[in-house]
Formats: sequence, structure tokens, C-alpha cells
Amino acid sequence: MSTNTIALGKAEQKSRSFATSPQKLARIAGLLYLIIIVSGIFGFFFIRQSLIVPGDAAATAANISASEGLFRISIGADLIMIVADIALALVFYLLFKPVSSGLSLMAAFFRLAQAAVLGVNLLNLFFALQLLSGADYLAVLGSEQVQAMSMLFLDAYDTGYAIGLLFFGVNLFILAYLVLKSGYLPKVLGILLLVAAVGYVIDTFARTLMLDYTSYQPIFDMVVFAPATIAEVAMALWLLIKGVKVA
Repeated sequence: MSTNTIALGKAEQKSRSFATSPQKLARIAGLLYLIIIVSGIFGFFFIRQSLIVPGDAAATAANISASEGLFRISIGADLIMIVADIALALVFYLLFKPVSSGLSLMAAFFRLAQAAVLGVNLLNLFFALQLLSGADYLAVLGSEQVQAMSMLFLDAYDTGYAIGLLFFGVNLFILAYLVLKSGYLPKVLGILLLVAAVGYVIDTFARTLMLDYTSYQPIFDMVVFAPATIAEVAMALWLLIKGVKVA
């Protein structure tokens, strides 16, 4: 047998071992999850939330125009989050496939649907930025019109994000069931994910159906996103540090 054949065989064995090792998959999943959490929080809470003034189109336009580079960094953070989410969909599918291949595949589809919605939704941020760029062809619009339209796209981004979270909530429902059934992870993590899933779904439908949602939005933000953050951070850290329990 040639040296090249032996080397190729060893490489294939290592590749199969890496692809099928639950512990390695768990570590990768934990790392990807942390990337998603950090990039999402950084882009929204640390950057866009400091630039966008709810209900004040003029102040928001002034903030974004004065910090365009920072605003673009927030979009870049969202892109990183979406790419990591797509990779995580595959890793979770491979990790939980032995528990239920059908449910694992369904969870991956819903996570990919969320990523697709969020990816398209980023266009709203680019549209708002383009309106505030001061391009010559926008001179036909008055400054107030430009500010109002840019605010419209920023509000549309929030709505699009909420739609994406509906698919994410369904994904978490399935993932929570797989965690509880698998025995890979502590059951408390599955329960926390289930609570987060309920919160995401309720928030999206409340935003859709309630005429005065904005009046109750601070309550929804506290009730929904606080438990969800705890659940997802706990899941990410456990996968990264502890891994999974397998026979």
C-alpha cells in the first residue's frame, strides 16, 4: 500500500471521528452560540440602541449620520450572527440526530428559516443608511421626508426581526424537547429553552395582533428576553465548558 493511500486513510478516519464525536460537536456548538449571543448583543444593545431614539426621526437621523461607521459595524455584527446561526443549525442537527433525525432536521429548517428572514431583514438597515447618505438623487426629498422614511425602515427592521424570532421560537421548542429526551444535558436547560421558546412566540404574535403593543413593549421585553438570555447563555456555556453526557 502506498504512503499516500495510508495518509489518505488516516485523514478520512480523523475526519469521521471529528464529525461523529458528540463532545467535539458540543464544543463547536457552544462556541458558535457564544458568537451569536455576543455579536447580537453588541450590534443591537451597544450600538443601534444608543443611536436610535424611538419616536424621534430627526434625532435618530443625526445620530446615525454622525456615527455612520459605528452603524455599519452593527450591521457587520448582525452578519456574523447570521452566518454563525447557519453553521449552528448544522452542528445541532448532527449532535441531536441520534435522538431523532426527523425532529433534528425540522429544528435545523426552522433555524435556517430564521437566518433567511434576518438576512433579508438587514436590507432595511441598509435602506435607512442609504437615505441618510446625502446622495444627489435624494435631493428631491426634503430633509424631514428623508428622516421619516429612514425611521420607517428602522421600524420595519424591528418588525422583520420579530418575525424571524417566531421561527427561532419554534426551533427552540423542538430543541428543548431534544435536550429533555436525549439526556445529553441537564433537564433544567431544556426547561429554560422551553420557557424562552414560549416567550418568543408570544411576543411575535402580540406584536402582530395587539393594536397598542408599544404601550406594553417594555413588559414584553422584560418577560420575554430576560429568560431567553439566561437560557441561551446557560446553554452556550454548558456546551462549551461541560459538553454533553453520552454513553
